[in-house]
Amino acid sequence: MFNQPVVGAPAVSSEQKAPGSRMNSVLVVDDEPGIRSFLKRGLEKSFALVEVAGDIQTAEALRQRCHFDLLIADIRLPGRSGVEWIADLREQGGTNAVIFMTAHADVETAISALRAGAADFIMKPFRMEHMQAAIERCMERQQMLRENYVLKRQLDQIYDRDGIVGNSSLIRNAFQVIKRVAPMPSTILIEGESGTGKELAARAIHAWSGRTGSFVPLNCGAMAAELLESELFGHAKGAFTGAHQSREGLFAYADGGTLFLDEIGEMPLNMQAHLLRVLEERTIRPVGSNQEMPVDVRIIAASNRNLEQQVRLGRFREDLFYRLNILSIRMPALRERKEDIALLVKHFSVSLAAELGTAVPTCDESELEHLRAYAWPGNVRELKNVIERCLLLGTTPSQCLAGMGRSGADERSEQEEPLQLDVVEKRHILRVLENEGGNKSAAARRLGISRKTLERKVQAWGRD
Repeated sequence: MFNQPVVGAPAVSSEQKAPGSRMNSVLVVDDEPGIRSFLKRGLEKSFALVEVAGDIQTAEALRQRCHFDLLIADIRLPGRSGVEWIADLREQGGTNAVIFMTAHADVETAISALRAGAADFIMKPFRMEHMQAAIERCMERQQMLRENYVLKRQLDQIYDRDGIVGNSSLIRNAFQVIKRVAPMPSTILIEGESGTGKELAARAIHAWSGRTGSFVPLNCGAMAAELLESELFGHAKGAFTGAHQSREGLFAYADGGTLFLDEIGEMPLNMQAHLLRVLEERTIRPVGSNQEMPVDVRIIAASNRNLEQQVRLGRFREDLFYRLNILSIRMPALRERKEDIALLVKHFSVSLAAELGTAVPTCDESELEHLRAYAWPGNVRELKNVIERCLLLGTTPSQCLAGMGRSGADERSEQEEPLQLDVVEKRHILRVLENEGGNKSAAARRLGISRKTLERKVQAWGRD
C-alpha cells in the first residue's frame, strides 16, 4: 500500500559551496607606489575590479563611487592610522572585509587591528601567494559568518527536511516545472494555500539551481513592518533606536544564493517599493547608510493570497506583482491530491517515529478512507501534525480527528453537503479555536498556519 515512489529534493553537499566566491571588488590603500602597483597587477587576476589609493582621502572618494567587497590597507598611512579609518567605517555601518598590512607589528597593534574589524593581518615584505592565502582565509571567514547566521535563523523554523512527497499528477507536474526552471536566474512566484509545501518547493529550486550561496527564508507576515527594512537590507550603527552596531541584512547573507520571501502579500506597500527597486537595480542600501551595495540574489516569493486580486484591491503594487510573476508555480491543496495521502501518512509515520523514538504505526485502509474524506484546510502541514499527535497519544488518525470535535460519520456527512470550501474552512478553524479555549497561538500551531493568518481570518469573520 505504501510502496509508491517519493519525489524529493536533492541534498546540497558542502562540496557545492564555494566560500568567498562572491567577492568581486577590492580597494588597496598604501602610501608606497611599489606596493600599490604590485598588488594591483597580482589581484587583477582574481578580482573584476581593483582600485588603489595612496591615502585615506583618495580611498574615501573611491568608496563614494562604488562598493568594495574587500579593503586591503596599510596600518600606517599619511595623516591618519588605517586602524582608525577602518574603525570609523565600522561605526558608519561598513561591512567590508578588511586585511591590514604593516612593516611594524607588535601585539598591541595586532589587537587594535582585530578590534577594528580586520579579518587578517599580513607582515611586509610579502609575496603575492601570501596575500592570496590571506584573501582566501578572509573570504572563508565571511562565508562562515554568513552561513552561521543563516543556520541560526533556520533553528527557529520548522520545515520538512525530506523533500516534496507525492505521486499524483498535480505534484509531479509542479515538480517537473521546478526542475526545469531551477537552473535559470528568473524570479519565481509560488502560489498555494498555507501548508501546501511552498517553502519545500523553493528549497528544491535552490538545491537544483547550482547557486553557491545560501538559501535564506523570511516570513514577511511574521516580521514587524518597522523592522522589515533593516532585516532585509541591514543597517548602520545608530540608524535607529537600539541599533548599537551595524549589521548586514538578509540580502547580503543570501548573496550568491536564494532569498525566499514567504507571505509576500503581507509586505507593507512602502517596503514593496524598496523591493521593486532592488529587483530592478540589483543593489541594496542599508538603513542609515548612503552606500549602495551590489547583490547577486535570486528571489523566490510565495503567497497564500491571490495577489492579482490584491492588486485590484490596492493592497499590492501592480508593478511588483508583474516583476515577481515572471513564472508562477502553484502547489496543489491536499484535497486536490488525495491519492497522495497514503504515501504522506507512511512518510510522516516513519520520519516522526524515528524522531520521537516510538514504534512506526500501521494505518489500514479504513483509516486511510477516513483521512481521504476529511477536507484538510491546513493541508500537508495539518496532516503531519495529526500524525505526530497520533504518535504522542498512541491513537489512530480517526480518533485524533474526532478529538478535534468531529467524528468520522460527521466528517463524511459534511463532505456530502454542497458546501463551499471557505465555509468548511471557517467551521474547522472556529472549532479548533474553541477546543483550544480561544488561545490563537495554540490553535494556529494545531492548524499548521501562522497566528497572523489565523487572526486575519477570524477578523474577517467578525469574531473576536
